[in-house]
This record gives sequence, structure tokens and C-alpha cells, in this order.
Amino acid sequence: MAELFARKVRALGALGSVEALGDGLEHGHTTDFFRAVKAEDGENVVLSFVLWPGKPTRDAGWEKLMADPELQPDAQTMPFDGKRMFWGGFQPLVSSLDLG
Repeated sequence: MAELFARKVRALGALGSVEALGDGLEHGHTTDFFRAVKAEDGENVVLSFVLWPGKPTRDAGWEKLMADPELQPDAQTMPFDGKRMFWGGFQPLVSSLDLG
């Protein structure tokens, strides 16, 4: 599913995407990644992001992704509980990426 998503976002203009499994995550005193997704004992956290060249490309691409029949919840067996998933856009503050 992650590979399908990665191919689709690239085709829609994304610079790339990352799917990362928690490695070295700690339980915090106030909040943490586990609490953010209501992870149960023995569950890990996956962090995913898409790097877009700009907001107009992101907005247009995201609209097409949400309408894509292959990416609908009923299109395939979901390997995670989608109700605990959350997403949003971010505007870079500082970046050391060399995208040249």
C-alpha cells in the first residue's frame, strides 16, 4: 500500500515520500507518538510524509489522491486502523535539504 501511494504521489508532482517505522521512540511524561495515535501495548508507530514542491501542487495532488479509487478504504485490506491516523500540511520554517 505504501509503495502504491508513493508511486501515485510522485506521478502527481511530489518530490518524494517516506514511510518510517518507529525506532527508538520513547514514552513521554505529557505526550508522545504513542499517545498521539492511541497505540496499544505492543504496537509501533508509523510516520509518513510527502514532500511537495509547493502548496498549489500539494493541494491539487491531494485532491486527486482522495478521489483515487485504488486508495479508498474499501479498495484493499488496510494494514492499520485508519481511525487513528491524522494528517495535515506544513510550511517549512528551516530546511537544509538540497533539492537543486
